[in-house]
Amino acid sequence: MSQSEMLGPVEDAVGYVLKQAAVALRNAMDVALRPLHLTVPQYACLELLGQHPGLSNAELARGTFVTRQSMNVVLRGLEDRGLVTRPATAPRGRELPTVLTQAGLDHLRTASVAIHRIQKKMCADLTPAQQKELLEALTTCVRSLAGTP
Repeated sequence: MSQSEMLGPVEDAVGYVLKQAAVALRNAMDVALRPLHLTVPQYACLELLGQHPGLSNAELARGTFVTRQSMNVVLRGLEDRGLVTRPATAPRGRELPTVLTQAGLDHLRTASVAIHRIQKKMCADLTPAQQKELLEALTTCVRSLAGTP
């Protein structure tokens, strides 16, 4: 392996700094969500359901970056707390569409405000144009790794 093929200083590696940012974001979200007795996957599930009611377990798992098995645990916990509801039997196939209850919607509003504050803090030193460029660059990175145009 030649010197030009090696990573170099990790501080200059996009992937390394991206991981640092992801960990810092996750830690800040954990702190903000703890008083609401929510985990990041639970919050992400509520946020997705707030924007797309009726998603299935598989769709929620993909959207929150957890396995289907983990999503079952997340949904059971949210159901036990009265934040989401699912029918006892599937209206079609095996999919059980999940929806927020009023308590879930109220919880989501509070959590979403807290997470929005974190995002604002994270991007405070970026101009709106820089924020847009960052989002576009990260989206391009995702597409490149996924092999989609």
